[in-house]
Amino acid sequence: MDDIKNMARAAKQRLKNNFWEDCKRNLDAGAYQAREQGLNEVKVKSTLHGRVKSEIKGEKQDEFYLKVKRLLEEEGEVSDALGRLTDRVYYDTLSYEEKQRYTMQLSNKYLKALEKYRKEKEIGI
Repeated sequence: MDDIKNMARAAKQRLKNNFWEDCKRNLDAGAYQAREQGLNEVKVKSTLHGRVKSEIKGEKQDEFYLKVKRLLEEEGEVSDALGRLTDRVYYDTLSYEEKQRYTMQLSNKYLKALEKYRKEKEIGI
């Protein structure tokens, strides 16, 4: 029951703070900028829509994605990205099989983060 009350309070707070008007304004501004730059408006709107959804759900930005973004902005795509993103202290405690699994999972996360980064750069966010 507390969850429903908290969600209702959050919704009421969004209404009081003109959250939806701000969202609409940002969406229109993003679509206008996309049109001016010759970018796909649908992609921009979709990205902004996803951000609003995650903000409403209270999701925090993914720390791993922020690490990848920082790495890509500072040094570009490097050949040893997985090595730089590996948590060495944790990695050293793993068995051989666990290290292989960890590396594969890290690789998948990196590829997803890289794809997200490229999409954001493509639409200018």
